[in-house]
Amino acid sequence: SQPRERRRAKEVNMFAAASRHAARRAASRAPRQQRRGIVDWMTNYPDKINEIKKVQCAGGTLQGEVNPTWLKQPGDMAVALFGAALVGYGSILCSVGMYRLATGKGKKD
Repeated sequence: SQPRERRRAKEVNMFAAASRHAARRAASRAPRQQRRGIVDWMTNYPDKINEIKKVQCAGGTLQGEVNPTWLKQPGDMAVALFGAALVGYGSILCSVGMYRLATGKGKKD
């Protein structure tokens, strides 16, 4: 029974030593100032919200059809025209497909 008790005591001491070592390592890694490398530009990005807000609210807020909000920023017209071109192209392709289905033309026999 004594060797078994000695082995048990030895295991407990080893566990305690490992616990102390882990606790020391965790304590030595106190929270430091975080250093960002790759994402630093995202966290220090300049705040342009007030400038954008001035553009969006220029001339009042009830101008829906005359001066829509979604066309006030620079580059909005290009995006709107690109979207309109995609919708137009899709509509034309859909119409051609419906015509071919209705008349039976364009089959691959």
